[in-house]
This record gives sequence, structure tokens and C-alpha cells, in this order.
Amino acid sequence: MTKERLELGKFGEELALRKIKRLGYKKIICNFRCPLGEVDIIARDGDTLVFLEIKTRKGRSIDYAKEAVNARKKRQISKVALAYMKSEDCSDARARFDVVAISLGRGKPEIEVIKNAFELAY
Repeated sequence: MTKERLELGKFGEELALRKIKRLGYKKIICNFRCPLGEVDIIARDGDTLVFLEIKTRKGRSIDYAKEAVNARKKRQISKVALAYMKSEDCSDARARFDVVAISLGRGKPEIEVIKNAFELAY
């Protein structure tokens, strides 16, 4: 991955964290990694464990960012989420998958949090 893409992703994660904190989410961990893959952010929204995928696009519409979470990515995130819940002994917790779509164009970034963006897919 290029340095520019890594920086764009990091910037997008910072914007996403600020946005979800304003919405009342409580961050647990950023960039959770295991042998199955990675989840960008794990947080709590009330009593719900939330696995967030951040998609940041530069010079493209926010719809383009939203569409970037394909079936393969959903399966990977689902597997990582299950691994996290097992490792933290919280398999009985209520959980959901959210996507934060960010479009960076001219002017202010456009940020949309899509709650319950997809169902568990494995």
C-alpha cells in the first residue's frame, strides 16, 4: 500500500473517531488485528458491541465509499468480529456492523455513519 493511501486511511479513521464519539459511541480499540484480518474500530454504542469499517475516498462521491464494502470484506470483518468476541469472552453480547463512509473533496469532508450496514456473513 502506498504511503499516500496509508495517510488517507489514517486521516479517515481520525475523522470517523471524532464523528462516532459525537454520536455517543465509546471506543474500545482501533485496528484490531488477528490472523483472520483486521477491523478498523471496535466500539460500544450503549449495550451493543459495534464493529466499524471505515472507507475513505478522495475526489469521489460518498456513494463510492459506501459501495467499497463488498461481500468478501463483509465475510472477513465477520470472521474477525467473531474471533474478537471469543477472545474477549463476550460471545453473548449484542453486536452489529457499521460502516463509516467518508468523501474528501473540495471543502468540508462528507461523513456518513451507516448503522447495521450488513449482517453477519461467514
